[in-house]
Amino acid sequence: MSKRGAAVADQVVKLIVGAGQASPSPPVGPALGSKGVKSMDFCKVRLPALDPSIPMLRRTHGHLLPNNRALFFFREFNARTANLIVGTPMPCRVTVRGDRSFHFDIRTPQTSWLLLNAAEVPIVPVGNKKKRKGASNPGKETVGTLSLKHVYEIAKIKQSETRLSGLSLESLCRSIIYQCRTIGLNVVP
Repeated sequence: MSKRGAAVADQVVKLIVGAGQASPSPPVGPALGSKGVKSMDFCKVRLPALDPSIPMLRRTHGHLLPNNRALFFFREFNARTANLIVGTPMPCRVTVRGDRSFHFDIRTPQTSWLLLNAAEVPIVPVGNKKKRKGASNPGKETVGTLSLKHVYEIAKIKQSETRLSGLSLESLCRSIIYQCRTIGLNVVP
């Protein structure tokens, strides 16, 4: 492949970043910096450019509020994850274009993380971090119990992802129940 073709190709960076915790420090900074993207552009909150000829804002009691026609959206990670619990690990795929512009998709948290939190598995130290951990011998020991209602709610969360929206809720529930067994969780009706 020629150098010209390599410069035009899109590059994908896969990250897992805590909700509302994107910063230029690792893992975001080095991963994006190696692709030529300024990590501050990823972390800071920006509004799209406003056309001064369109009355997009109205002043109410000293505050600027969007009117009904205005569609505000935040492109940056911290703004997109502002409604989530801070620190929730969110898988993110950043696509870097040849001109160093980028766009990204935020996916739902990993199923194992959702399961371990729903089962309220205690947090244990792993290396220099503290996190929830499944059973070391899943077939013989259990670390927690979940009801079918938990499994159903997690399946609904996962089905909201576009890549999983074609799967039926029943098949998602079955795969989640299987994953419960592999991490040492007991599912009760």
